[in-house]
Amino acid sequence: MNGLFSGAAARAAHRSAHASLTELHDTVGAGLVQADANPGLMALIDQHSAGIRDSLSVDTRPLTAVLLAAYAEGVRDAAFTHGWRPPAGEIDWTANDWVLRRLLAVCSLARSLPQPA
Repeated sequence: MNGLFSGAAARAAHRSAHASLTELHDTVGAGLVQADANPGLMALIDQHSAGIRDSLSVDTRPLTAVLLAAYAEGVRDAAFTHGWRPPAGEIDWTANDWVLRRLLAVCSLARSLPQPA
């Protein structure tokens, strides 16, 4: 497709991705405050961020909200398929929960993206 429709589809995907990332941040993003205060946790989140960048090949293409939102959705879907369930209540960021740390790393990477107009 080209012209008006491809631009409209791209804008819709961009809006949807930002909405998805906002929802993710509302769910787990408070962990960034914890990570900012805990160098060990921040180091783990940074390692997860590097793994995400590698997975998304951001050395050959720019990191975008669409890529990050799709990645986070894939992580959640795979986790649910394998029996993972989010914690009920407040999240214990000291617990060794790979999925939550990976999703928090997505939030961390999303902070570096330009905000939508």
